[in-house]
Order: sequence, then structure tokens, then C-alpha cells
Amino acid sequence: MSQGLAAHRLAGHVVVTGGASGIGEATVLMLIDEGVTVTILDASEEGVARCEDRLEGEDVLALVCDVTDEEEVAECLSQAVSQFGPVTGLVNCASIARNMAAEKTSAEIFRQVLDVNLTGSFITCRACLDQMGDTLAIVNLASVSGQRANWGQVATGASKAGIILMSQVLANEWGASGVRVNVVAPGAIDAHPSAAQHALDERRLWTAHTPLKRYGRTEEVANAILFLLSSAASYINGQVLAVDGGFASSGIVAGR
Repeated sequence: MSQGLAAHRLAGHVVVTGGASGIGEATVLMLIDEGVTVTILDASEEGVARCEDRLEGEDVLALVCDVTDEEEVAECLSQAVSQFGPVTGLVNCASIARNMAAEKTSAEIFRQVLDVNLTGSFITCRACLDQMGDTLAIVNLASVSGQRANWGQVATGASKAGIILMSQVLANEWGASGVRVNVVAPGAIDAHPSAAQHALDERRLWTAHTPLKRYGRTEEVANAILFLLSSAASYINGQVLAVDGGFASSGIVAGR
């Protein structure tokens, strides 16, 4: 993507939640390569410190932020806008995953996953609306488990399905204000929170159900994110782009 899209088609100030690791980090690095100014919001103090060291000298602001805390998000965005100007793009990668059978999933765990993945994404979308420039492109990260009923994904899947519908409602309500809201739904991706919990037998199962017969790479998801942020996707709104090697159209991981 960084070689395929001209830099002038992707510019401005982009906020990336969960930008200190995984898909978020890969997205940040590609955005920097395109000359985009980036604000990273991440709950990990260690991750933010690592980003500050790694990206020293770049137009990047890395802040520790709990996306479930409205006041904290608002304060961080205010600081970011003061330094870099209005927000033109938002990528919601902040996410947690719990891979366990439904009967072992407590209400507390279920609420925690929904709070971070779904409520956190809504809070940052709403906050960036208040801090946007003339236009705003939002890309929310869902999952193929928000599209298909996969074993062990009752909490994660519910939160990701919620992200998809929430994004489509926002696309409908905010489109006339110059806001595009789209979704990227990764499949099994190395360095993604859900994939990190896959044991060897589970990796074999997911791979067997994926037509491309492998796990994806974080940069492959980041490529799709950058496309949806760019002017090349200027008439795409309210859509879900699966980056899953064909899993959603052909496979389903059932019970063990």
C-alpha cells in the first residue's frame, strides 16, 4: 500500500488506538511511511514508551490512554489536536480477546470485552467527530468472528459483531457531515490478540479452514486500513472488508 498509493492521496492527522502493537503498530508504521502525522493511543505504558523510543524524530505523539474512559480520551485528543491539528482519520485497533467456551465465560469477562472493544470504539469515534477537520475517515477493526460463529468467541464475536453494526449506523448518520466509517474484519492474523491465544492444534484448525492455508500478516491488514483511509476510497462508506484469506466465505471453526 505504501508503494501503491501516492502520498498525496493519504495525508493529515490520523489517530490510531492500540497503535503500540500488532495491527495497530503495523498501521502506524505504514502511515509514517506515507508522511502522515500520527497520534497513538494505547493502554500499555510499556508499549507507548517503546513507540516513543522507536519513532523518535517522527511526527508522532504516543499517549497512554484507556479508550473506555471518555474524559481521558477527550483529554488525549485535545492534546493531539493542539500539537498536530484537526483529526482527519481514526483507526480503532484497541482490542482484547478471550478465547474460551461460552459456559466458562463469566458475565464479568463478557462485559470487559464489550467495554473495551465495542464501547471503547464508540467513545473514540464520538470524540474524533468533535475534533475532526473538513472530513473524517474512520476504520474500525472487527473480526471474522463478528461475522461467523466460531468456537470460543462468544464475547469477542459479540463485541466485533456490534462494531460492524455500530459502524454502519455511524456511516448512515454521519455521512452527510463528511465522515466515512468502514470496517476491516481480520481473520487469523499473527500478532493479533486472538491469534496469540491459539495453541498449535487450534492454529492447524484455523489454517485448514482458510483457503490460503496460512495466517495473515499484520501489514496485510494495515494495507486494507490505509486504503479505506485514503482518497482512493472516497466513495466507500459503511462497508466491511474481510482480510482473512477467504475464511469468512468458506470456513467455520466449530466445536472441539
